[in-house]
Amino acid sequence: MIETCSKRCMLLGTVCLGVLTVAVLILESHLADTLSGSNRLKNKTFPTENNSTCWMHQPYTIISECHPCSDFEIRSKSIGVCIHTSFKEILKCENGETVTRSCDRVAYLEERAYWKFTIWSMVIGAASSLAVMLRLRVLNYRAKRRACQLLSNGSI
Repeated sequence: MIETCSKRCMLLGTVCLGVLTVAVLILESHLADTLSGSNRLKNKTFPTENNSTCWMHQPYTIISECHPCSDFEIRSKSIGVCIHTSFKEILKCENGETVTRSCDRVAYLEERAYWKFTIWSMVIGAASSLAVMLRLRVLNYRAKRRACQLLSNGSI
């Protein structure tokens, strides 16, 4: 069916698909910001345990980097900060108070997801390239065999 389309029709279809792709990306980005409440996360107003906000008013040190809450902590709601983002970070304020606050992302998990995506993309790309090369080789072999057969029959 695509062989019957003119160049103008193909160009129009490609442009329409490009515009549709950009529109979907813009809509998805807008909906993700609206529905996830990311404005709250951007302002770093994460819930803290025991309503302590010493980390907002005085210097603090990070005792434990942002890491996922355990399944038990999430299900039992034993640590309130795990309810919101399922990640927690432990801080120690200058006055000696230890605070657990919710955080929005874990760097090592994001890096691992990135590398998984990159590796799978390369594997799928290599497999696709191999399939195309093998198919091209088969088609070339068939064309050569057909040409030899036509020449040997003397029909040309």
